[in-house]
Amino acid sequence: MADQTVRAALEAFVSERDWGQFHTPENLAKSISIESAELLECFQWSPQADTERVRDELADVLTYCHLLAARIGVDPDEIVLDKLARTREKYPVDKARGRSTKYDQL
Repeated sequence: MADQTVRAALEAFVSERDWGQFHTPENLAKSISIESAELLECFQWSPQADTERVRDELADVLTYCHLLAARIGVDPDEIVLDKLARTREKYPVDKARGRSTKYDQL
């Protein structure tokens, strides 16, 4: 499975550099926010962005998300699917299809 390959690659990368000591949940959450801002910066002045730069910044965001998930002992796929199930209940297809209205306004 790709996720296990990503997880193993990240674990090896971090271990080789002894960076785990810096990867507290707080620091990883900060890093996600910082990298998310860099991703958003790709679109700051135009909806057209350099695809390679977007890929790099998105990879940074995902990397820190995977590292945080590992640090707090959760499976990224599992928590996304759990959240999707809860969100599906908030946004039933018959009320939400084609609308961007918040769930409490449907």
